[in-house]
Amino acid sequence: MIKSELVLRLAEQNPHLYQRDVENIVNAILDTIVDALAREDRVELRGFGAFSVKKRGARIGRNPRTGETVDVAEKAIPVFKTGKEMRMRLNPKGSDAAATSRGKATARG
Repeated sequence: MIKSELVLRLAEQNPHLYQRDVENIVNAILDTIVDALAREDRVELRGFGAFSVKKRGARIGRNPRTGETVDVAEKAIPVFKTGKEMRMRLNPKGSDAAATSRGKATARG
């Protein structure tokens, strides 16, 4: 889903709001998240997930075309970790394969 589809769906679910107002709300939320990440704050939306910033240190890389070494500057990378509720909705209960693949055996009696 892209942002315009999200705006359309929210406008359909909220007929009392104009589509342009819904678009402004969505943009305000996303801008607020981006601003918080730029300040290196963590943004947590309960049930959905958490956005944070991870630093990648400076390193020496290699140009794959020429093989020449290149200095790569330090970077800030946005990271998203899903919330428990989202994981539960994506992986419905009764999925024993998910539990055993993480090394947790299920008790049966």
